[in-house]
Amino acid sequence: MKAIVYHNYGSPDVLKLEEVPKPTPRDDGVLIRVHAASANAGDWHLLRGKPFLVRLMGYGLLKPKNKLLGWDIAGRVETVGRNVTQFKPGDEVFGACSGAFAEYACTSESRLVRKPDNVTFEQAAAAPVAALTALQGLRDKGKIQPGQKILINGAGGGVGTFAVQIAKSFGAEVTAVSSTRNLVLARSIGADFVIDYSQEDFTKSGQRYGLILDCFANHSLFACRRVLNPKGKYIVVGGPSGSMFGLLAGWISALVLSRLVSQKFIMFIAKLSKEDLTVMRDLMQAGKVTPVIDRRYPLSEVPDAIRYLEEGHVQGKVVITM
Repeated sequence: MKAIVYHNYGSPDVLKLEEVPKPTPRDDGVLIRVHAASANAGDWHLLRGKPFLVRLMGYGLLKPKNKLLGWDIAGRVETVGRNVTQFKPGDEVFGACSGAFAEYACTSESRLVRKPDNVTFEQAAAAPVAALTALQGLRDKGKIQPGQKILINGAGGGVGTFAVQIAKSFGAEVTAVSSTRNLVLARSIGADFVIDYSQEDFTKSGQRYGLILDCFANHSLFACRRVLNPKGKYIVVGGPSGSMFGLLAGWISALVLSRLVSQKFIMFIAKLSKEDLTVMRDLMQAGKVTPVIDRRYPLSEVPDAIRYLEEGHVQGKVVITM
């Protein structure tokens, strides 16, 4: 089968389309014929091996241990392991795996759910990482409530476009902060109010919010305090790549500040959850969430897809088609 492979850390130039053996599912595993995948910030962090903390987390100190990239996946079940009970060949599924930028990929049945009939493979592939990040940030960390005034900074990106729609499904009043080109998009997916960050600094708006979901992290914690309610929550789900020191400093600052004031400042990494994949499937099935796709690239053009993602101007998600 064909797959995108990288043997060394570096720029997208090190990515190559190569012939590799088709994987074999484990007893609890599923072999999927990939119809679509999507690119995430985590892919280019792994590609570049930056921040260095990525390498210390077991991905390979000098060279990548796993030569395949890609996490989000949607496709049809090809074969299943002998202990698999939830899926059979031919089932249309989406979820997460290691090595999604390939014609075939294996993953555990616990990382998959059935694809909604009203959602394309490309839309389904756009959902897992970004949608679960938005869901867990709003629901689990932010404790979002119906009628609550919330602000989403970076509402036009992958996590942001899911966050706007998920927040509306919870009955919140949503203010979306994004670039000029994304204002129409933000309104079209349900934002009640929009702020063009090139024209206005939301931290100086005088408004107060019970919850801020920040996908950019381009303001200081102290600036964001000004627009939080006294017991409001500020959740960081992304930000500049930076150095390992900068990343750790951000986590420590949020932890310390939360202990000194009545507001909560939280940085987190989403966890894969079959239950939450099911929640997103149901939201998409009900038409409450529709994944936003900016561009589609064939498998051979994954390097171009990663380059575009790194520019930081993606509307919604970048999808890889097979």
